[in-house]
Amino acid sequence: MDLAHRARVALSHCRVDLPDTTGPTVMARTPVTGRELFPVPAHDAAAVTAAIDAAHDAFLTWRTVPAPVRGALVKRFGELITEHKEDLADLVGIEVGKIRSEALGEVQEMVDICDFAVGLSRQLQGRTMPSERPGHRLMETWHPAGVVGVISAFNFPAAVWSWNTALALVCGDTVVWKASELTPLTSYACSALLARAAGECGAPPNLNVLVVGDAEAAAPLLDDRRVAVVSATGSERMGAAVAPRVAARFGRLILELGGNNAAIVTPSADLDLAVRGIVFAAAGTAGQRCTSMRRVIVHESRAEELVSRLAAVFDRLTVGDPFVEGTLVGPLISASAFTSMGDALSTATADGGALVAGGERVDVHPDAYYARPALVRMPAQTALVQRETFAPILYVLTYSTFEEAVALHNAVPQGLSSSIFTTDQREAERFLAADGSDCGIVNVNIGTSGAEIGGAFGGEKTTGGGRESGSDAWRGYMRRATNTINYSSELPLAQGVNFG
Repeated sequence: MDLAHRARVALSHCRVDLPDTTGPTVMARTPVTGRELFPVPAHDAAAVTAAIDAAHDAFLTWRTVPAPVRGALVKRFGELITEHKEDLADLVGIEVGKIRSEALGEVQEMVDICDFAVGLSRQLQGRTMPSERPGHRLMETWHPAGVVGVISAFNFPAAVWSWNTALALVCGDTVVWKASELTPLTSYACSALLARAAGECGAPPNLNVLVVGDAEAAAPLLDDRRVAVVSATGSERMGAAVAPRVAARFGRLILELGGNNAAIVTPSADLDLAVRGIVFAAAGTAGQRCTSMRRVIVHESRAEELVSRLAAVFDRLTVGDPFVEGTLVGPLISASAFTSMGDALSTATADGGALVAGGERVDVHPDAYYARPALVRMPAQTALVQRETFAPILYVLTYSTFEEAVALHNAVPQGLSSSIFTTDQREAERFLAADGSDCGIVNVNIGTSGAEIGGAFGGEKTTGGGRESGSDAWRGYMRRATNTINYSSELPLAQGVNFG
């Protein structure tokens, strides 16, 4: 299969007109074969500043457009995504190495968030509150925040940008998108479809401006006061560098960073259900989701059976070319990802852990890095287990009391996604309670990955505390104003103050 040709066909279908490559470039590549595809234009810091200029100018017009009219643009964008679902899935598969169903699922997330945002465009609601002063009314109004800087990661090159962009657009904001250098083709295709939708709807140009470059080039997004909100997805290390710079200028942040996600498996758990949920969460996308399951905390009475069943499934997982039907686990994104996985497994063994299944490199393409998901029993939650390795490694720990299980679960810096497998309602409710899971996503009898658009997505602690997608996440892209309206002929002061 000529993946470079397949990528060019998908780009052509999406009407991507790549600028010439006489200036800075980045090399598009594929983890499927480990080979380079072709160069595409990249941007330096000056180009990023120009992108902010253009997006800010567009914002001055876009913020005055009625929200339902803004929603019509997002509706058209969703229709174009649907028309080009196969093309976008091709690009996601080529650049990330996702199996076909997961690549299509990512594109479906884009369609879903557009549907959500269209409805939201008629529901950007404030509140009216009673005033203590006669002849007065209190209310809240919500207004567009400004330019939104979106920094996305390689593992969801289309969906995460769309979560932010669909909401930002209906909220009246514009976007400068700093896409991952590892997925420029997907980014160019998505941006082209949005630009096409804007043109068809008579919207101003530059509502979304794509920039492709390294971290140094993206610096203006962090430092420019016109970028009202920065939404960044990536590692904890990246977040630690981004957050202080944005905070220094009092900018607003939506951070979605590391996820050292775990499932508790209790004595009453339905193991058929648990095994299915755990395997997908641990092995899906080759363990390269922020919601991938890294830890299983199983009651000592069920540990042997669960480990045996998980090992049998891990050994049967089809690891291979994601474009081949029947493949369940595709490649790691790079050689460094495979090295990190190997280093983690060596450390686990040195810490007293035992490799039960997987962990070896699978020979699919000589220049690519495929690995069988690894299952490791650990005697304790070591320093290794407390940090996230972005690879398909699942650590198994045991517990004796429910309180011990929750303590183990929460004793990591990250706080993104969590789950419990139990048929005991009391255990489920305790896990959902204030003294249960400390994560932003808390599931019962499903795995840690596979979030739906309708719920707000994000986590606590070093995950960053931000929220994207559904629920009231839209508020992160707007500014709130509290209004007091005096419709009387008097001027009473609040709290009974007399200034007369």
